[in-house]
Amino acid sequence: MRGRFFVLEGLDRSGKSTQCARLVEHLQRQGRKAELLRFPDRTTPMGKMIDSYLTSQTDMNDQAIHLLFSANRWEKAASIRQKLRDSIDIVCDRYAFSGIAFSVAKGLDYQWCKAPDVGLPAPDQVLFLDISPEHAEQRGGYGQERYEKREMQLKVREVFGRIRDDMTSAQGKWSVVDAGQSLEAVSLQIQHIADQVLIVDDDATDRSALFS
Repeated sequence: MRGRFFVLEGLDRSGKSTQCARLVEHLQRQGRKAELLRFPDRTTPMGKMIDSYLTSQTDMNDQAIHLLFSANRWEKAASIRQKLRDSIDIVCDRYAFSGIAFSVAKGLDYQWCKAPDVGLPAPDQVLFLDISPEHAEQRGGYGQERYEKREMQLKVREVFGRIRDDMTSAQGKWSVVDAGQSLEAVSLQIQHIADQVLIVDDDATDRSALFS
């Protein structure tokens, strides 16, 4: 049985990292092999450049940083496909959708932003943790990185809505979870959605490609 590919998206401080860890634990409790993946992966050479940019240590052209984020995902594409073939579930903290949302929010063209990620492994399920920027601001650590500003987050949330509509029209699996609920309530909702994905009889060795 092919592994399942779950992606958690949302605004900064929406609880993605916590919920990703909880979902991995939930899958493992069911006897499944599950691993956590996070983008950007700041451990690679490209990831270190991204980290320097996000923490405002360096500046970079908007187009260049967008392509760098995409390249960081492509670094892991072959590994993702292999793990899925090996029956390993992947829970991913941010993916191409974040790259598009943040770059479009900065003023770049929507279709141009999608283009570098065409062909990446497509997720079985996207779970969007929806929270207002005002609520997110109340959470610890807010404002430490470049994009954690209310005006930017409002624009990003709007673009995520456009991506959701595109994914839905293309029959992609995109679920919205109210991240303003209690930690436990959010976890239970995510786990319920994930469980529905697991019961689908799908033993295909390769998942369809993103945006194609």
